[in-house]
Amino acid sequence: MQYKTIILELLKQRQEMYYHLRKERKLLPTVQHYAQELKDSHEAWKDLLSEVRPGSDPSQIATEALEMALAELEDRLPSASPRNDDLTLDGAMAFVLRHTPRA
Repeated sequence: MQYKTIILELLKQRQEMYYHLRKERKLLPTVQHYAQELKDSHEAWKDLLSEVRPGSDPSQIATEALEMALAELEDRLPSASPRNDDLTLDGAMAFVLRHTPRA
């Protein structure tokens, strides 16, 4: 699974955020951070769906799990850079942590 490619495409859809991260040389760490989050969420959803639907086609479960993980991540990503233009990796990570459900 190419999680980094998926994240890069999501960030490109948010052009202001994408260009700001590039300008600040924080695009790669941000992509890596979100890619790891996406992978972890995808794995968790696959485990949950496998438990709920034993005997289901593994590829169907993987697809559904990825859709759910992507939807969660997209809901947490800022839709545009803040008005005051002080988007940082630390700020983005803090935003993600504030919106991540605790186990």
